[in-house]
Order: sequence, then structure tokens, then C-alpha cells
Amino acid sequence: MFFENSVCLRCGTPLGFVESRLELISLSDPDGADDGLRRCANTQLASCNWMLSQSDAEALCSSCRLTRMRPADGDLQAMAAFAQAESAKRRLLFELLDLGLPVAGERLRFDLLSSAVEPVSTGHEDGVITIDLAESDDVRREQRRAELGEPYRTMLGHFRHEIAHYYWPLLVERDAAALGRCRGLFGDERADYAAAQERHYADGPPPDWEQSYVSAYATMHAWEDWAETFAHYLHIRDTLQTAGAFGLVVAGPDPIDDPALTSVPEVDAGADSIDSLVASWLPLTYALNAVNRSMGLGDLYPFTLAPAVIDKLGYVHELIGATASRGA
Repeated sequence: MFFENSVCLRCGTPLGFVESRLELISLSDPDGADDGLRRCANTQLASCNWMLSQSDAEALCSSCRLTRMRPADGDLQAMAAFAQAESAKRRLLFELLDLGLPVAGERLRFDLLSSAVEPVSTGHEDGVITIDLAESDDVRREQRRAELGEPYRTMLGHFRHEIAHYYWPLLVERDAAALGRCRGLFGDERADYAAAQERHYADGPPPDWEQSYVSAYATMHAWEDWAETFAHYLHIRDTLQTAGAFGLVVAGPDPIDDPALTSVPEVDAGADSIDSLVASWLPLTYALNAVNRSMGLGDLYPFTLAPAVIDKLGYVHELIGATASRGA
């Protein structure tokens, strides 16, 4: 079974995701009524497999309710892209909930619109995350990735990057000590953003950027360094959790005795240090990259993690852990 399934492809058992349990469960009947549940009203429109309680007055699940704007029903191409974007958003929200980060409230909203229809720019402003649905087209997104010289560009990656901007005031600015440490790692966010953006696109990243940043885009400004690092942390945690759920163990290609070269991902790594996560993560990426190359594909994980980048990831790891522990 996969996270997106609403039915088991082998036996036909109906499935639904129950947010209160953070689980994809087997249902007694297709609509979930026998289990005291019902399907989201966007089951067909957005391929949504999230469930609501029978007593819930809302028609939409908590994920779909966060979408403020979407394409018109008659725009079939944009609506197909909308369903893909909603699928990525549900995966994002599951991870945020699983990490104990706040996702409820009036501020967080999503505008999912297509630049093929109207001017749309992916970004974040005052709690509203805008995603350009036109990038759900693989060719268009790949062209954009090549134009910008990026090693990685996905719809899920956009969601993870933009949600980081949403969490900046909630996680970083609320605490003077956290903000001070953040400035020491990522730089001073008070620097003029427009000037930094102009400089970045005119001159590009510094030649040795890989020693301090997870991506070239992160070199633009402290806010973008934070967002790229935060998104990267979500990449790592989600992939490790999935690897752990499937019982993946990296123990080769040759017999080795060094535990640092063996990855046994844990499903719940919340209590681990960033060093422990990275020790599990890197061997897994080596193996997955090798598998991709065997298929004639590019590396699944086309990044390197310099010590300075791991320090930044550690900051994000500790901040999220502290936020989850206090429940806000």
C-alpha cells in the first residue's frame, strides 16, 4: 500500500487516511461508514483519500480545507495538475503533523493556480503559500530546472521550501536566542532582500558555495538559506521514515564492520541527534544513487552535505524537536 492509495491494488480493500491516527487504515466499506468515518468531498476532484468523522460538520478534510484558491472546474488540464499538487500537499502535511509542527489556524492557506491561465508565482506571503500548477508538467518543470542550473526540482520540493518561510516567524523569530543562533548560521535576515535577489541573479553563487550551503539558491539571502535547509531536512526525514517502514538496510556492497557505513533507518528518529540521522542518511543515499544509475537515471540524491550544512540541519532538527516537545 502507498500513502496515496484509496484501495489496495492487490485485494481491493478500501483504504483511507485518518489524521487523528496518522495512519492509512483498512475500511469496512468503500465510504468508511461502518467505521464511523466518511470520505472527503474532494475524493474525486483532488484524488483525496483522507477521512473525516461522521460527526464532522465539514465536507472537506483538514488538508483540503487549507486550500484557499484553485482552478475552475471546467479547466480540465489545470484541475489534473491541481490533483497532483493536492497529493504533494497531503504528503507535506502528514510529515508536519508527524513531526509535531503546528498546521492548524487561520494564517496557513494555499493558493494552487496555474500560470498557464493567469500570472502566478510560487511563493509565500503572510501565511499564504502559492504554488504554480503549471510546474506539475514534467517537461516544463525540467526546462525550468535546467535554466536555473538546479539539481532537483519537484512539486513536493516547492511545498517544503515555501512552508519553511511560513515557519520562520513561528519557530525562529518567536525566541531571541533562536534568532541569534540562526543569524550566526544563516546570516542576517535584515539584509535587503531585493538587492540580494538582484545580486544573485546577476552574479550567481560564490564559487565555493558547496562548503556552506545546501544549494546555490540558498546563497541568495538568509531567508532562502533557511528555507532550502528546512526543506532539505524534510526530504531527509521523510525518506528515512519510508526506508525504515520498508525495512531497507544498507550493508554493502562489500562486507563492512564500520557501523558508520551501515544504514538501518528508524521509523521514529525524533530522539536522535542530527549526527545520527546523517549517519543513517548518507549510506542510504549512496545505495539509492547507485540503483538509479543502474537504471540509466540521474542520482536520486544529487547533493553533498558539508559540515557547515550539517550544522544548519542540526539547528532545524533541534528547533523542530523543541517545538514539538512544547506542543506549539
